[in-house]
Amino acid sequence: MNVGVPKIRIALDAMGSDLSPGPEVGGAVLALKENPCQIILAGDEARLKTELSKYKGDFSDIKIQHASEVIEMNDSPATSVRRKKDSSMSVAVNLLKKGEADCFISAGNTGAAVCATTLNLGLIPGIERPGIATILPTLKGSCLLIDVGANIDPKPIHLFQYGFMGVAYSKYILGKQNPVVGLLNIGEEETKGTDFIKETCQLLKNSGLNFSGNVEGRGIFVGDTDVIVCDGFLGNVTLKVTESVAYTFAEFLRRNIKKRFMAKVGALFLRSAFQGLKKQIDYAEYGGAPLLGVNGVCVICHGSSSSGAIKNAIRFAVESVRQNLTFHIQEELIKLGH
Repeated sequence: MNVGVPKIRIALDAMGSDLSPGPEVGGAVLALKENPCQIILAGDEARLKTELSKYKGDFSDIKIQHASEVIEMNDSPATSVRRKKDSSMSVAVNLLKKGEADCFISAGNTGAAVCATTLNLGLIPGIERPGIATILPTLKGSCLLIDVGANIDPKPIHLFQYGFMGVAYSKYILGKQNPVVGLLNIGEEETKGTDFIKETCQLLKNSGLNFSGNVEGRGIFVGDTDVIVCDGFLGNVTLKVTESVAYTFAEFLRRNIKKRFMAKVGALFLRSAFQGLKKQIDYAEYGGAPLLGVNGVCVICHGSSSSGAIKNAIRFAVESVRQNLTFHIQEELIKLGH
C-alpha cells in the first residue's frame, strides 16, 4: 500500500440481508484482510458490536454508525425511504452523500436502494435512469447484463444510455479494451421484436459504440458479446432463471452421483473440476451488482448474500472507486457526443 494514500471508505448497510447482520459483519472482516479500506457499518450498534465480538483481530478500520430503523424486504421502496429516515440503508447512503464515505453497499430491499440512492445522490449528467448491471459467466470469460431490475418500464433512450454505462464498466473494471454491445431480443434480425426494441436497436446502431446487433437468450453465455442491454423486467427474469438453472443443474448432478457407486468414485477424481465449475457459476464470486447511473459508486447485493459475497462486493466497490468509474461513464458519453 502506498504511504499517504487515503483508504477507501465503504458505507455498508449492515441490516439489509436476509440473515443480517452476520453476513455483513463477516464480509467486512474478510474484506479487510484483502483490501486496504475502512468500512462503516450502518445499523443497530448493540447488535453490530455483538456480532463483531465473535471475531478476533484488529478492527480499527471498522466503524459503526448507529441506525435505529430497518427497511424490510416487503416494504414499499418509495414510502419506506421517505418514512424511515434513520434506516440503516438511508444512513449509509447519506454517508456517501455527505462525503464521509466513497461508496455504498446494500444487500437489502433493491427497490428501496435504487430509490434512496437516486433521490439522495442524483444521477450522472446525461443519464435519465439508473440501471443495475450484473456479471454473468460465458464460454469466453464474462459479460455484463444491464438492466436487471432498476427500471422495468424504460424508454429506448434509457437502454441506449445503459450501453454507454456498460461499456465504461467493462473497460475500467473488467479490463476489456473495446467491449462489444448487444441488445437482448427474441431474434438476431433487426426486424424482430417490439417497436420499443426496434427503436432501441436503431439508437444503438447509430451510437458510435461497438454494437453487434440483437442477441438471443441462447447467445448470452456464448461470450461473443461483452455488454448486453435490456429492460429491467426482462433482465431480472433472465437473471433469476440463470440462477435457478445453475442451482438445479448442480442438484441434479449431486442426486445422480449419490445413486451410483462408480459415480461417487468418479466424483472424487473430478472434485477439483466440480469446485472450478461451482466457482464459475456462483454469483457470490462477483458479490454484487453495480447500480450504474447514480452519482456515486453503489453496489446492490443479493438478499441471501453470504459473508464471501459481501467481501467480494466490497472488493468490486473498492476497484470502482479506484478507477473513478463515475467519471469514466461521463467520459464515454462526452467522447461519443452524447
